[in-house]
Amino acid sequence: MNEAFIFDSIRSPRGKNKNGSLAQLTPVDLLSKLMLVLEKKYQLDTSLIDDVIIGCVMPVNDQGANIGKIAAQYSGWDVDIPSMQINRCCGSGLEAVNLAAMKIRSGWEDLIVSGGIECMSRVPIGADGGPMAFETKVSSKTNYVPQGIGADLIATIEGFTRQDLDEFALISQEKAFEAIKSKRFRSIVPIYDQNELLLIEEDEHVRPNTSLMQLSKLKPAFEKIGKNGYDDIALQKYTHIEEIRHMHTAGNSSGIVDGASITLVGSKRNATSQGLKPRARILSAATCSTDPTIMLEGPAPATKKALSMANLTIDDIDLIEINEAFAVVVLKFMKEMNIDNFDKINVNGGSIALGHPLGATGSILLGTLMDELEERDLSLGLVTLCVAGGMGIATIIERV
Repeated sequence: MNEAFIFDSIRSPRGKNKNGSLAQLTPVDLLSKLMLVLEKKYQLDTSLIDDVIIGCVMPVNDQGANIGKIAAQYSGWDVDIPSMQINRCCGSGLEAVNLAAMKIRSGWEDLIVSGGIECMSRVPIGADGGPMAFETKVSSKTNYVPQGIGADLIATIEGFTRQDLDEFALISQEKAFEAIKSKRFRSIVPIYDQNELLLIEEDEHVRPNTSLMQLSKLKPAFEKIGKNGYDDIALQKYTHIEEIRHMHTAGNSSGIVDGASITLVGSKRNATSQGLKPRARILSAATCSTDPTIMLEGPAPATKKALSMANLTIDDIDLIEINEAFAVVVLKFMKEMNIDNFDKINVNGGSIALGHPLGATGSILLGTLMDELEERDLSLGLVTLCVAGGMGIATIIERV
């Protein structure tokens, strides 16, 4: 079986929602800009690209109609390149990379552009009108509640306090601000407009002056909808608790942002002629599903599955990137995996500080992880995300 290597991973900065620096760009334009940078960086013969796989959570309107194919055409890439748009909700960007790795390992393909995009300013959450949330007979039968209710439910069951969540959020902000100051995000590509004027070169969602006092004053974001019926739905399944304590706020939950990322995956065959040098190999990839009501507990079981595939333990992993969809997701993962400190968790901050462009985040985290393994001269890294519907996804890489 062929090995699947990562040759490079680049991304846009993450732009603020609505009035951010990326809001004026269409998703096709943003994704195309990354493709052109990748092509120029390696003088890439695009006729050798076997596929383009792009994750997108809201694949409608500006992000619909197979955005990867349209962006490749718009970039002037070879007309023979096929593409597909995939949706594993928040795991889409990482799933795109994992699918690319599977294709490479099969030996049927040699070079694939993977990644994801989400321009949440233009295509907001819920724009697809999916039945999980919006078809009453479906949501009632499946005991659906919004993710924020699930996050508060986990915090209640596990005994995490509001201070626990806010303290973690503050750590995320501090790490992210320091990473930006120190230029740690080497995978970032500056984005220019059609007149070659700089739009954005750094993530702009970070709030460097955040304090624990400020975080503590924010109101719970999901208490109102919880009291309007969603709490009752969750408590029908989790009868051992009397009420859900609502503790997640805009300050300890992931930020809504625009962003894109692409990761170049391939075999060693033809790599040398293209000037491509492997930076990491993908050792294993796994998905799982847990209870869809509580929804956010997938990272630990997905990680255990990926570790088993690679014949590793969590202690073997040098660095971990876990998506900070909500603060409790990371705290729950650490508790279940018996990790007692933050030393190797999200060392440059996470989505609470930097934002979570849904379909792109998995690929972004992979690039961040690869950069940091190189920077610290470490070997093994893990990326994992919780996914809507109770799913989880995890990928383990080894630096080459």
